[in-house]
Amino acid sequence: MENKSNKNINRRNFLKVLGGTALASATVLPGCKNRQEAAHTATTEVPTDQMTYRTNPKTQDRVSLLGYGMMRLPNIPSPDGTRSTIDQEAVNELVDYAIAHGVNYFDTSPVYMQGGSEKSTGIALKRYPRDKYFVATKLSNFSNFTRENSITMYRKSFENLQVDYIDYYLLHSIGNGGIETFRARYIDNGILDFLVEERKAGRIRNLGFSFHGTQAVFDEVLAMHETVHWDFVQIQLNYVDWRHASGNNVNAEYLYAELKKRNIPAVIMEPLLGGRLSNVPDHIAATLKQHTPEASVASWAFRFAGSFPDVLTVLSGMTYMEHLQDNLRTYSPLHPLTDDDLAFLEETAQLMLRYPTIPCNDCKYCMPCPYGIDIPAILVHYNKCINEGNVPASSQDENYRKARRAFLVGYDRSVPKLRQASHCIGCHQCVSHCPQSINIPKELHRIDRFVEDLKQGKEF
Repeated sequence: MENKSNKNINRRNFLKVLGGTALASATVLPGCKNRQEAAHTATTEVPTDQMTYRTNPKTQDRVSLLGYGMMRLPNIPSPDGTRSTIDQEAVNELVDYAIAHGVNYFDTSPVYMQGGSEKSTGIALKRYPRDKYFVATKLSNFSNFTRENSITMYRKSFENLQVDYIDYYLLHSIGNGGIETFRARYIDNGILDFLVEERKAGRIRNLGFSFHGTQAVFDEVLAMHETVHWDFVQIQLNYVDWRHASGNNVNAEYLYAELKKRNIPAVIMEPLLGGRLSNVPDHIAATLKQHTPEASVASWAFRFAGSFPDVLTVLSGMTYMEHLQDNLRTYSPLHPLTDDDLAFLEETAQLMLRYPTIPCNDCKYCMPCPYGIDIPAILVHYNKCINEGNVPASSQDENYRKARRAFLVGYDRSVPKLRQASHCIGCHQCVSHCPQSINIPKELHRIDRFVEDLKQGKEF
């Protein structure tokens, strides 16, 4: 039994409990603040036995509506101090808490966390009986399409995860590069046929794909259902992308409807649109809080994603304990949105579109940059400042001086100088990897010009 009288706690454990927010509050500096933690904060207790589950129509798997995305795991400095490494102790604690509260679906990839996510996930889950969880991973053969490399990557996943079968296996991020790239990655090399045989052998329990790209690619790959028999499909779905998808992405309303026609369960990624739906502009956050004062801003997005009956699970990359706890509140149990709620969120989505943010979801597929630029950190900082009114449209704006200082100080805090946008040479290596089809060099150069104008005090 826990000794409640023991009030001694070391700094490491204290920061874990607070999810890093103690650092932010202990050192209050000017800059664009990170409201994501606050946006996840709700006021009610975390239920322990009320998780909502959905049933896979093929396997009868009883899957938790909240799925754990292992893309953004907690980090600590490496022993030599030159880089960061996954904090396995913190990962174990998060996984333990998730399982204790009903979460049983864990999603990873060979490329997440610079290749460390699968192994970390395997270490955390190996401590549990194999029938207590479902694990999903992917064939992330983005840079080397050969059959040999693809099969090696597939088999390495079993080793990393310490399993002899994979519950949900995906062709990763199809659509990037068009149908020709899809064929090169999976058809011409015989890999899709190989994976179908692996499913027959029982080493894959469910075979599907995750999608970013054009409707033409989605339609062609989905049409293969007649021969491949896709068991599930992972799509980007949230209340903005439902009808207002950006770049080459397809409206989630269409994607979901096409899956529903075929009775294919949908796994949902990016319910928060890379965190942008938890870090909304102040007046939008206030409106959401007026409707449900006791709930977090983020909970609206999770309720939206979970309200569709053919959704099997909704993935969330929960780095901090408070994120996990808030999402557990939302789905324990889920209170589906009403028609009035859906109409309200459509109005909210249209308000969000008025803010000229860059559609970066912080997925880090663009990393590492060969020139050391921290691309996601730059774009995320810019978007935060847009939402908080700290990107002045003109040097004549009333709050120009305050916004200028907030942007510049926050930029230096968020991104080390050697990793800032000024070092981009426009090699375009990152562009083909971006699921949101962002012209990354163009945006980095634009942000760099804006930063230089602010530093030099130029009028604009």
